[in-house]
Amino acid sequence: MKTKDGQPGIELVEWCIADPQTPDDELQKAIDWACNQGGADCSKIQANQPCYLPNTVKDHASYVFNDYYQKFKHQRGTCYFRAAAMVTSLDPSHGSCKFDYVP
Repeated sequence: MKTKDGQPGIELVEWCIADPQTPDDELQKAIDWACNQGGADCSKIQANQPCYLPNTVKDHASYVFNDYYQKFKHQRGTCYFRAAAMVTSLDPSHGSCKFDYVP
């Protein structure tokens, strides 16, 4: 087996998404933190942007959590968000909304 960059071995590909059991109010608090203090790029979940639809707190949280996680996972960033998030090996991208992955 080869990794994405063609090297031998197995690469673990992970994205960070909202835990479906987390209440929307908790997810919204985590989104607010990630978009303000956390440094996540939240522009793609704004109206008329590629990840605005579906317009749900869970979908927006998943995009924001993953943006943060991919940017900061090599600098001690985690996929936790006060237990509001979880790691998945299934690419959560949909339609025009592409979730980044950083090796």
